[in-house]
Amino acid sequence: MRNEREYGAYGSGMFDMVKGTLAAIGFALVAVIIFANILAATALSDAVIYPINQALKGIAVALGSILFVRGEKGWLKGGGIGLLFTALSYPIFSALCGDFSISWWFLVEVITAFLIGALGGILAVNFRKG
Repeated sequence: MRNEREYGAYGSGMFDMVKGTLAAIGFALVAVIIFANILAATALSDAVIYPINQALKGIAVALGSILFVRGEKGWLKGGGIGLLFTALSYPIFSALCGDFSISWWFLVEVITAFLIGALGGILAVNFRKG
């Protein structure tokens, strides 16, 4: 079995971040598809789309961090999940809506995703049993 001395905790932390990011992207895609179907079946206003999508992204980052961050520096690993999620999900969601423009809102999304991921990572390492 590989030990931490051979490969370092950083490699394991990166793998946890990748797993958390992929889980967050998967959750977000499924949640957005469900939300799109709800929108199509109801008469909800278009004004609810952006806030709900942002909330779903935040929940996705939090879940990815809480479920996959282990060990020390939970804030950093969780924040990394938030940053990776934003970097990978932006092109995906932009392709879905057909708009690849970058505005100052993108910077807000990056900062928010980092903070949500960092909080999720802190919760994961401090409250996980075992």
